[in-house]
Amino acid sequence: MASMFEEEHYLIPPLSKYSFNFPNPRFASDEGLLAYGGDLSSTRLLLAYQKGIFPWFNEGDPILWWSPDPRLLLYPGKFKVRKSFRRVLRSGKFTVTFDKMFPEVIRHCATVHRAGQDHTWIVPEMQEAYIRLHEEGYAHSVEVYREGELVGGLYGLAMGKVFFGESMFSLASDASKVAFKALSDVLGAKGYDFIDCQMKTDHMVGLGAEVVPRDRYLDELHDALQKPSDLGSWQHFRWDYPYKEEEW
Repeated sequence: MASMFEEEHYLIPPLSKYSFNFPNPRFASDEGLLAYGGDLSSTRLLLAYQKGIFPWFNEGDPILWWSPDPRLLLYPGKFKVRKSFRRVLRSGKFTVTFDKMFPEVIRHCATVHRAGQDHTWIVPEMQEAYIRLHEEGYAHSVEVYREGELVGGLYGLAMGKVFFGESMFSLASDASKVAFKALSDVLGAKGYDFIDCQMKTDHMVGLGAEVVPRDRYLDELHDALQKPSDLGSWQHFRWDYPYKEEEW
């Protein structure tokens, strides 16, 4: 499987299916590739996220594990709402739910067209792994509807007071942005420290996300993981605009 990979990345260690140890991400390159192989079991995935590591690979490649430097974080109170987006929120044309359609959200994220991409990294085994984590109460989705039809959403994992964002999709203008705003509002009210957006994109920076050094991220992650988790279904969470905290 990995002979060519080993030649190209000879300093990157393989992971055993019989051990859940990861290299220390503080010593990874800025690119952040730490290891390859292993599996996508719930135990390994949860341990990886607790260490600031996530899987990201293309179909046909070995599983690749990353912890890039710098990292992109959104602190819930710093979400930027521009005037045009405020009008969208006030229009009431979108409604939002949590954890009602997780499999549909991840499949939309895997299949929606993205500029400059001709394939998805959310391969079937990744979808199966995160659906399993959802069933176990760790992975969550936000769904956005227009006239009763699912038109946007996002998914990720929550542990402690951190939400690890994975992917979002939009079939209507502003739909994924509404999902992210709803998530930010609800998590802010529930005392979450930050949303981990992984790697820098201009879109996320425009919404208020900040680029921070990996060491700072790992320090903040450690502190946030000491706090209680919201394990289980989030279907009882409620959001509308302007957000009313007492509704969740």
